[in-house]
Amino acid sequence: MDKNKATHILKEAILLEKRGKAFYTNAAASTQHDAARKIFTLMAEEEDEHIKYLSTQFAHYAKTEEFLMPVAPSPNDTEMVTMKVLTEEFKKQVDAASYEAAAIAAAMDFELRAVKVYSDRAAETDNPKEKELYQILADWEKGHHELLENLNNELKEKIWNDNQFWPF
Repeated sequence: MDKNKATHILKEAILLEKRGKAFYTNAAASTQHDAARKIFTLMAEEEDEHIKYLSTQFAHYAKTEEFLMPVAPSPNDTEMVTMKVLTEEFKKQVDAASYEAAAIAAAMDFELRAVKVYSDRAAETDNPKEKELYQILADWEKGHHELLENLNNELKEKIWNDNQFWPF
C-alpha cells in the first residue's frame, strides 16, 4: 500500500469532517428555531465523532503504517427517537424556502461528498482494515444523508401542499 496515499486520504477525510462540523456549528448558531438548532448541533456532534474516529486511525497509522481494526458505531436508539421528534418540530417551525432549509440542502451535498470520498477509497484499497474503515464511514455518512434528504423532502412536500402545487 502507498503510505502517502493512505496518509493523504486520512488527512482529507479529517479536513472534510472538520468542515462539516464548522458548517453545522455555524448553522446551529445562525438559526432562530430551537428544533433546527438542536438538529444542527447533533449533526456537529456526529462530525466531531468522525473527527475523533479518523484522528485515532491517523495517529496510529503515522506511527505503525497499519490501520487499527475499525469498530462500527452502535446504533443509538435514543438519538434516533430524538431526531424523529426534532424532525416533526423542525417541520412545524421551518419554511421550505428558509435559511434552515437551504442549510439542509447544502448539508446533503456535504454528506454526499463524504460518502463518495469514503466509498471510493474503500473500493480502491487492498488493505482489509482500511477498506472496512472507509466502508463504515461511508455507511455512517449515508445515514446522515438519508436523514437530511427525508427532512428536505418533507419540507418540499409541505410547501407544495401549502401552495397547492399539486396538479389534481
